This record gives sequence, structure tokens and C-alpha cells, in this order.
Amino acid sequence: MDDGARIYAEAALDNGRPCLLFSNSLGTSLHMWDAQMAPFADRFRVIRYDSRGHGQSDAPVGLYTMDRLGRDALAILDALNIERTFYCGLSKGGMVGQWLGSHAPARVERMALCNTSAHIPLPDLWNMRIEVATTKGMSALLQGIVERWFSEEFRKEHRAEVARISEMVLATPGHGYAGCCAAIRDMDQRETTKTITVPTLVVAGSKDPATPPDHGRLIHELIKGSEFVLLDAAHLSNIEQTEEFNRAVLGFFAH
Repeated sequence: MDDGARIYAEAALDNGRPCLLFSNSLGTSLHMWDAQMAPFADRFRVIRYDSRGHGQSDAPVGLYTMDRLGRDALAILDALNIERTFYCGLSKGGMVGQWLGSHAPARVERMALCNTSAHIPLPDLWNMRIEVATTKGMSALLQGIVERWFSEEFRKEHRAEVARISEMVLATPGHGYAGCCAAIRDMDQRETTKTITVPTLVVAGSKDPATPPDHGRLIHELIKGSEFVLLDAAHLSNIEQTEEFNRAVLGFFAH
């Protein structure tokens, strides 16, 4: 990156198919998209990456901004010589998608903004998470994260999958998580999201307490011509309702 940070990405070989960039949520890695790889690889050259502060990417100490995270995504495209891409981001990844749609629309063919928000006006909540992550570590935040990310039914019936995601949370550097928390805390994209003309699908989860359905509906209202789908899921809808998620996003991308 232009600030010296290294961002880890995995890209399929150029197979002549359209490119698709996946962007992960706060507290996970690119492996949150494992259930999407096979079905999407049939139609796309898939690229996924670990957001700054997460996974195998560098986690510079300090507070990040949504502009910084958006420019990281553009730098990945530039490094791979990709002029235009389809885009799918969840939670923080959906926030990055809104930034791309308003700041670099020529680079995006179509996008899916999933379980996300244009603005989360809860600075005290984010400040608390920043303090806990940097002083006590991610283990102190894990239980609350898992309860927001998955419905009670899913947690009971899919313990192995919950454990897999929990490992991603625990592996996230506390200061990297905190840096991205600051980016979300300081973000208000309600005005810029109004300017998006990229064809957009907004996905929300009916049981999502982190970015409730009304957050998705607001984005849908802000982006003229966007489509909206509500899944029977909590925050990580791509995992909790994999088949429905894949069907909705692939169907929209096929338009």
C-alpha cells in the first residue's frame, strides 16, 4: 500500500471470466467466504483479501479510516491490473463497498452490500470495543461477537462452524480490530451513498442485531434502483443461510 502496509490477497488465475472481489467483515479473515468459493468460482475469477488489521495482512498501530480501507481495496485491483470488478462485501466489507461505489464507480460492475450500514451512530460502543481490544484482547469480546453474528438456533446446531469463526476472531490482532472499529465509528456515508449509480443488491438479515434490517433498507432507499433481499439470518448471513445467500447474489450478478 502507499503507506507501506502489506495487504494479503488470494486471486484465482486469470481465466477470462469477470473478476469478483470479496471483502471481509470486522474480526474475520478472507476465510469467512469459504462457502462462497466453489459456486462463485464457476462464473468469476475470484479475489478475496484480508482487510488491513486482519488475517495475514499488516495491522499498523493507530486508527484507520474508511477512506484508507477503500484505497486498500483499490490498490489490490491496481496490483492485479483489474480495471473493473464485481464486488461483494459484508458488514465492514459492505461499508468499503459503499466507499468504492461513491468514490470509484468506474471500477465496479455490480456490487452486493451485505449486512451492513451507512452509519452506526454509537461512538461510545466503538470506543468501548477499542479499549477492550487493546487492553484485554479479543477473547474479552468473543462471546458478545458470536451472539450478534449468529442466531441462537444456528449456534446450537452448527457448533463447528461457530468455532471456526471464533478462531478467526481470536486470531485478529487487537490493535488491528481497534483500528477498523475507529473507521466504522467515524463513518457516515449517508450522503455519499446517495450518489451511487453502480447496480447494487442490498442483503440484510432478519435476526441481525449488529446491522439490523432497517440499516439495509436505508441503503436500499439511498441507492436508486437498488434491489433488497431479507434473509432468515443474523449478521453473517453468508454462513448462516449459505444457499439462499449464494442464490441471491449470483442471481443479481447474472443480470
